[in-house]
Amino acid sequence: MTKTLYVGNLPWATTEDDLVAAFSQYAQVISARIITDRETGRSRGFGFVEVAEADAENAIQALNGTLLGGRPITVNEAQPRRGGRF
Repeated sequence: MTKTLYVGNLPWATTEDDLVAAFSQYAQVISARIITDRETGRSRGFGFVEVAEADAENAIQALNGTLLGGRPITVNEAQPRRGGRF
């Protein structure tokens, strides 16, 4: 099983490889993605990292509030999307 972690307050220059490198120290990373603006292609400052379920809590505890690219990141378990588009 896997868990998806929300990663917020990312610097604009953060890449998916940067997320994998940061999280792989604490968890088995399945995938990582940075959310981008549809029109500009620029990062929206947050992303998601999918990790092995057994490693999720360890990664959250180890990385929440730490600096990545000079900014303190927020790491917690991702919540299901609110509402939906009609």
